[in-house]
Amino acid sequence: MIYSISDLHLDYTKKKTMELFGSSWSNYEERIFLNWENIIQNEDLVLVPGDITWAMNEKEAAVDLNRIDRLPGKKILLKGDHDYWWNSLKKLNELNLSTISFLQNNSFEYSGYSIAGTRGWIDKSHKDFIDKDVKIFERELLRLELSLQSTKGGKIICMLHYPPFSEERIPNEFGKIMEKYNVQKCIYGHLHGDGLQNVQEGTYNGIEYVCTSSDYLEFYPIKVGE
Repeated sequence: MIYSISDLHLDYTKKKTMELFGSSWSNYEERIFLNWENIIQNEDLVLVPGDITWAMNEKEAAVDLNRIDRLPGKKILLKGDHDYWWNSLKKLNELNLSTISFLQNNSFEYSGYSIAGTRGWIDKSHKDFIDKDVKIFERELLRLELSLQSTKGGKIICMLHYPPFSEERIPNEFGKIMEKYNVQKCIYGHLHGDGLQNVQEGTYNGIEYVCTSSDYLEFYPIKVGE
């Protein structure tokens, strides 16, 4: 089975809090780990589309990454906007984590599925989108295409951190690229608290969109593939 849960926001130091997004975040780490252990089997795959740990560097992140590594299942991790520790793919792979792979300009195969994706960015129609965001947005589009070009067939699940929708709630340029490569399902996160009112799900132009933000899922991994 393939499951997903994003926005773990782990912090082994306990100095960060997510409760500014609501009381639902109380004891969230304990709940994530307990639900994961009760649902996920060692043969399963878990997709984590970003905002994995609040760590600021690779050494700090290794503590939380090792906690994830010890959980059941294989995992594919994607960079989120708060993953400041995320380094080059070479350095990430040198962490020698036994059950974790990192998605960046590449793709993975699992049980007839291809897993591709990129972080994404806020849409051009967003009120906070400014000139400096153009370069980031275009770079993320390129990274998505590179990842999808590397797939080897089968059903494609695409991981994004940012929702791939305009302010009008329709798929944006990221959606167009996914349509080009016949993606079957897109999972995304990033939204929390009041932002969950902007969750957009359903099937558009043949792609099923699913939000996997941990608080949206009440901190339970959701099944996204057989």
